[in-house]
Amino acid sequence: MSVAVSSGWTREREREGREGWREEEQATKLASNFWSKKVSEVSRSLHLKAGESLILGLMEKPRNQVRRLHDKIWGAKWTSGTASNSTIWVLGASYEFQPETRDEPVAEFLLDFSSRVWLTYRRGFEALGQSKFTSDVGWGCMLRSGQMLLAQALVCHHLGRGWRLDPDQPLERKYLEILQSFGDCRGALYPFSIHNLLERGSPYGLVAGSWLGPYALCRTIEALALADIEASKNEKQKRALPMAVCVVSGDAEGERGGAPVLFIEDVTDKCAEWEDGPGKWAPLLVLVPLVLGLEKVNPRYLPSLRATFSFPQSLGIAGGKPGASHYLVGIQDDQALYLDPHETQQAVSISPDDVEADTHSYHCREVRRMPLDAIDPSLALGFYCKSREDFDDLCTRASELATQSQGAPMFTVAQGRSRKHSTDGFNLDKLSIDVQESSTKDHVNADTASSPEDDWQIL
Repeated sequence: MSVAVSSGWTREREREGREGWREEEQATKLASNFWSKKVSEVSRSLHLKAGESLILGLMEKPRNQVRRLHDKIWGAKWTSGTASNSTIWVLGASYEFQPETRDEPVAEFLLDFSSRVWLTYRRGFEALGQSKFTSDVGWGCMLRSGQMLLAQALVCHHLGRGWRLDPDQPLERKYLEILQSFGDCRGALYPFSIHNLLERGSPYGLVAGSWLGPYALCRTIEALALADIEASKNEKQKRALPMAVCVVSGDAEGERGGAPVLFIEDVTDKCAEWEDGPGKWAPLLVLVPLVLGLEKVNPRYLPSLRATFSFPQSLGIAGGKPGASHYLVGIQDDQALYLDPHETQQAVSISPDDVEADTHSYHCREVRRMPLDAIDPSLALGFYCKSREDFDDLCTRASELATQSQGAPMFTVAQGRSRKHSTDGFNLDKLSIDVQESSTKDHVNADTASSPEDDWQIL
């Protein structure tokens, strides 16, 4: 009897094993078909030659190749085992490695990185405007990158650059208010939501489903700030954005390239406008949209790009690979470290009154990296200056950087004012680098949540 039972048990396990193997095989084929389709989209959007497409076509064995494909497109993971001992710069903070103290700066770096606000694709939110879009998957990555840069400015303003998310302490109300302000909803409680950004960007031709470029992103944030000022004057409501916004991009006819000039008097005017009084200074968000090459960044600009991450005013870079925006926050050697918005998560609601709110979807424990020379030449730099002294220091550092650029400054600083030009009703149809249909730009959606075993990976 026992032999029969044992034999029956064995046959049952074998049958289950065969069924499990068939299910796994079917799932593998589905994954292969899915990624093969994505590969075709990527190949077309990257304009790969026939010979190059074979690198992306290794979908016969999908498991390892899918990961390689993901790394090729989104960037490889940073690991303590493969990273060099070179200093890491993250938004003005440095982490220097010594053989005997390596673990300590790695832990400090990871805490710093994971404390940055991470904003990604979301699904299941309120429809955007008159559209039926309830998700920004496939087209909203530049908006999310811009939100992350703006969130970092708010963190620096309200909590300080040295702020870290402490899992052992109750959540701070101001931190929760910052998260709430980026909630995917309409209304005054969510001033920096994707809904409001699209509404403020509509004069520039921005609509749900269209890909957004760095220049248009900067102008949209500027328009949001101007609307905030008007609302506070007319409706006597508290301003959502506690800082003036200055976009450094030169004259209107020069928006598509060249080295823009930061005119100091322009900034003075911006601060006076924000404070509603001449001679007054305001906290300041400086945005610098740039085009640093044609198909790739001109190598002459790379040293200057690296150096900006060491500026104490640094808010990083909204940019990334062609058609796939990221938020670049750090640099090590020639590798840019970034937060990736291409992960789809369910829309959530955060209340400042809930000190035990689940905010894990707003922080990333995966550090990804890409060669700095592989980023798209169209990008936007961000800087936050809390005081006039901060701004003067930024001007000094930027001027020194321009002097060291060997004739290729990213932007320069000058006294005086620029020629005034209105951005009201500016037609972005003339700027093909800025607004593109999503079908030709944002080419892969990493629509998978991190598994529990991925928690706190040193990647």
